[in-house]
Amino acid sequence: MTEKIGKGVWVEIHNIVLQPGERAPQVPDDTARVPLEMCVKGFLAEPAGLGEEAEIVTAAGRRLRGRLSAVNPPYRHGFGPPVPELSSIGQELRHLLAERKPSDEC
Repeated sequence: MTEKIGKGVWVEIHNIVLQPGERAPQVPDDTARVPLEMCVKGFLAEPAGLGEEAEIVTAAGRRLRGRLSAVNPPYRHGFGPPVPELSSIGQELRHLLAERKPSDEC
């Protein structure tokens, strides 16, 4: 028996939205060969076990159903490596604002 995860726990659900044969005809061939999947994070509405059908309430208040795939899921995206040219902008701006005279106001 699968251990139940309690109501209100932050989880992720997974759902197949469209099977390969249901995809739009204009999508590229490599895309058309795989299902359209949905992964959504939210708070568990009722206790459920991993792999079971579950309902969540998203941060925006939407109620969605899917197969419970993760408990306390991490965010897996990033914004890439730092851009060196942007790293000094904050210090430069503070310096410019500190040098600004009160009469320079808009």
